Amino acid sequence: MNNFKDNLKSLRQEMKIGQVELANKIGVSKGIISLWENGLREPNMSSLILLAQFFKVSIDYLVGLEQ
Repeated sequence: MNNFKDNLKSLRQEMKIGQVELANKIGVSKGIISLWENGLREPNMSSLILLAQFFKVSIDYLVGLEQ
């Protein structure tokens, strides 16, 4: 079952962008992206919305509720 950390990393890699570039695009630090991708922290709703808009996916997809 996919979860947020796996979906985030997969989407980022599909777009061929690094953690630093993603962080800059959504206004967080590179360290936050790393923590999310390693499952050590979860984003707040504002960050989920920004990520969903950036990747053009639903929040449900991002968090693994739909495929």
